[in-house]
Amino acid sequence: MLTRKIKVGNIYIGGDAPVSVQSMCNTNTEDVCATVSQILALEKLGCDVIRVAVNTEGAARAVGEIKKQIHIPLVADIQFDYKMAVAAAENGADKIRINPGNIGSADKVKYLADLLNERGIPIRVGVNEGSLEKRLKGVNPVDALVQSAAGHLEILERAGFYNTVVSIKSSSVPVTVAACKAFAEKFDYPQHIGVTEAGVTTRGLIKNSAGIGALLLSGVGSTVRVSLAADPCEEVIAANMLLTALGLKRGSEVIACPTCARTTIDVSSLADAVEELLTDADGLKVAVMGCVVNGVGEAGNADFGVAGGVGKSAIFEKGVVTKTVDNNDVLAELKALIEKYKVKK
Repeated sequence: MLTRKIKVGNIYIGGDAPVSVQSMCNTNTEDVCATVSQILALEKLGCDVIRVAVNTEGAARAVGEIKKQIHIPLVADIQFDYKMAVAAAENGADKIRINPGNIGSADKVKYLADLLNERGIPIRVGVNEGSLEKRLKGVNPVDALVQSAAGHLEILERAGFYNTVVSIKSSSVPVTVAACKAFAEKFDYPQHIGVTEAGVTTRGLIKNSAGIGALLLSGVGSTVRVSLAADPCEEVIAANMLLTALGLKRGSEVIACPTCARTTIDVSSLADAVEELLTDADGLKVAVMGCVVNGVGEAGNADFGVAGGVGKSAIFEKGVVTKTVDNNDVLAELKALIEKYKVKK
């Protein structure tokens, strides 16, 4: 669904802009060195937008120092104090995450809205099922989430502010999907999507993939965060893999067979090793198949790959076997092909 287009730093969110990947630092924002180091690592993995907590004056001041050393838009996460939002904006934040209903009087909202409008800084309104307003207690959670988002938007619109991205999240996949779709039917604000409090890596990946995938395939969602109780790098890697799988992002991927009694090589370990080699490659499709019976044919759409054999394995390119190599040399051969095809691309 086409939404309005919002400029955030040096990128756009919504409209015809590509779906962007976000994450949030888990460092102390006042520790500029640690925060910058984490952001630079996330940039290399394909993070497009990064958020940091701004809950102290020191953190607000640190925004300016951090901005000087990174290359992607920086979002300041504010909880209740509009003064922190003002300070973060004055120090160069590219977007402010704040709920206007939580920061006090209409005068405070108007002051912040005018400042952000003047500087061209958007707001991200974040609505979570776990922290809905008391007035919505007992309301169906899907309706409550949409009503909460609408209420915050109304406050901003009364203050003359329309430069907004909306995030509607629940720890429930069905609730998240239904609420985001319902919001998209009523409003054209771009949505930041994801499943909140999704859990540790395996469960979190499954819940986020289910929710984000369902929304993006239905045309809802302009920017994503795969929220995990893990290193932020894991979030960015997962998000990029998900967008690649959905055909929304050009990226590299490993095709690996599910293994069976015919498997003659350690597909899992080899596929993991190849994934590591593809970190800085773009647009490659590499196959790791367990046997030669079906392997080459089933992975015929891969750029290249391996089909395992007893003692020796077949290396193929574009569905054609080009050589056989000792199983101990398979990874080295695939690494050489990755370098070869990176140059071609």
